[in-house]
Amino acid sequence: MKACRGFCGALLAASLFWVGCGKNVPPPQTGPQQSEYQIGREDVLDVSVWRDADLSREVPVRPDGKISLPLLGDVVAEGKTARELAKEISTKLQPYIDAPRVAVIVKQVNAPRFNVIGEVQKPGTFPLRGNLTVLDALSEAGGFNPFADQGGIVIVRHDGQKTERYKVSYSDLVSGDERAVYLVPGDTIYVP
Repeated sequence: MKACRGFCGALLAASLFWVGCGKNVPPPQTGPQQSEYQIGREDVLDVSVWRDADLSREVPVRPDGKISLPLLGDVVAEGKTARELAKEISTKLQPYIDAPRVAVIVKQVNAPRFNVIGEVQKPGTFPLRGNLTVLDALSEAGGFNPFADQGGIVIVRHDGQKTERYKVSYSDLVSGDERAVYLVPGDTIYVP
């Protein structure tokens, strides 16, 4: 298993290096997003049905994006806002309860994540909490190893059907010569 992880990491690093280390411009999304949070896999939700403790419960969003509720069975939660999910659950409960009032609260945000790989102290997957920049991500990964190429950092961003790669320089980010690059869920930062 340990050998497989090492091989897979080396393979990913080699493939990122092979693609030419990306464009020399930062990703197009460079500011905090102010949209309503969409529920994701591994989030924990508190589903509350007013005056019905038997139907109210705390539920995790499973890896398939669904939650399980009494009377309703599986309900797709991933990709919906808490308000949209509450409305859907309320509609589905109408045959069983007269005028159900449902509230959904996201108790734990676990879905949005980013990865840092390569020449950093603690490579891995990290939760994306709030508006994090590349500099924040590098800090969470413990900073650079002694042999890191700080001028060749690559951000790999998956946008639906395509994958984009962007090259950024640590010194340009710190000095302000490059604008701050904010992460989006699923970003991978590769430090060669």
